Amino acid sequence: MKTRIGVVAVSDRASTGVYEDKGIPAICAFLDSCITSEYEYVARLIPDEQDTISTTLVELADVEHCSLIVTTGGTGPALRDVTPEATEAICQKMLPGFGELMRQVSLQIVPTAILSRQSAGIRGTSLIINLPGKPSAIAECLIAVMPAVPDCISVIGGSAITLNDTFGTYLPHSS
Repeated sequence: MKTRIGVVAVSDRASTGVYEDKGIPAICAFLDSCITSEYEYVARLIPDEQDTISTTLVELADVEHCSLIVTTGGTGPALRDVTPEATEAICQKMLPGFGELMRQVSLQIVPTAILSRQSAGIRGTSLIINLPGKPSAIAECLIAVMPAVPDCISVIGGSAITLNDTFGTYLPHSS
C-alpha cells in the first residue's frame, strides 16, 4: 500500500485564482527528489481561514490517512497568517524542534526569517509540517528537517517513508 502524503497550500489569492499556486508543485518536486518508497499525494489549495485549515488537516489525517502532511503559506506575522494556530488546534503534540531548525537554516539566507512561524505537530499517526510560502524557502526548510521525518512517522505508527542516499533513512527507534 502506498504511503499517503497530504500537501496543502494556504493562500487567499491562489485559492481564488488571482495567481497560480507555486507551493504545491515546489513541495511535490522536493519530495519526489528524495522519497524512494511508494507514495501518493492528496493535495488541497485553500484560503487563509483558520477553521478551513484545521478542517483540512483533520480530513487529511483522519479520513485520508496521510502519514505526512506538509503545508505551505500562512506562517508569517500578518493578521491572516494563521496556519500554525490552525495546526496547533488539532494536534495532540507539537514538535518545536522542527520550527527551530527551519528558522535557523533560513536565517543563514535572509534576516527576515525570524518573522516566520514554521511549526510541526502530530495528529494520530500523521506528522504535520508547516512551511513558509516562498518556493525557495520550501526546499531550504525541507532539506533541514527531512532526515528526521521517517523516524518520526515510524514512532507515531504512520506508513513508512524511505529516503534516498542523499538523506539516508535514520531510524534509531526501529526494532
